[in-house]
Amino acid sequence: MNRSFLSVKGVSKSFRGLKAVSDVSFEMPAGSIHALIGPNGAGKTTTFNVIAGVYAPDTGSIQLDGISLAGKRPDQICHAGVGRTFQIVRPFHALTVEENVAVGALRWTNDVKEAKAYAQGVLKLLGLAEKSYVRPDSITLPDRKRLEVARALATKPKLLLLDEVMAGLRPTETDQMVETFRRINGETGMTILLIEHVMRAVMALSQQVIVLHHGELISTGLPEDVVRDPKVLECYLGEGSL
Repeated sequence: MNRSFLSVKGVSKSFRGLKAVSDVSFEMPAGSIHALIGPNGAGKTTTFNVIAGVYAPDTGSIQLDGISLAGKRPDQICHAGVGRTFQIVRPFHALTVEENVAVGALRWTNDVKEAKAYAQGVLKLLGLAEKSYVRPDSITLPDRKRLEVARALATKPKLLLLDEVMAGLRPTETDQMVETFRRINGETGMTILLIEHVMRAVMALSQQVIVLHHGELISTGLPEDVVRDPKVLECYLGEGSL
């Protein structure tokens, strides 16, 4: 786990003169799990959006397994092996749960039957198999969050970006989701980068933690070290925001 798989170097992004991300750099080895944390407005989701191609960075470089992602479209970045979830889940409400996941599988196959069969395996992994044929409107918010993860997983990503998928879950549900991601990581070697406010999940799942504040990287390291960093305590963990 020494080779740099995801490399983010000197990335900045501004909106109308406001710097949302400023000179952010970090690297992830293949097969690792890292967490991106910080207070609201720290630039976490903007960082995700730059990696995933929603925005092109103003400066800096992003490479996945040696391939440049900076400036590519989201569909091109998805084809390069990046899957991501969104904070606000927006499934296709006219489709069933299974069909929603099968859409993701159509990234790598043109066979709808194969896509649906793969979708069933992903749904089983996430505990949604029994709800395959209902519409997303009829399932709970925690289940819709699992569906969001399933849709991303169906694309067969090499890098999975998880944007607050455990927000609003009960502790037992959080623990189940953590175990699911551990299993996915262990069985497939998938690299995972998660934005998360639920420190229970961050501490249990991540091998390294990256902390942003006002768009700048202020700390990075082992979870147990980062949570004791005075800068992190002052701007985030000490604010009672958890």
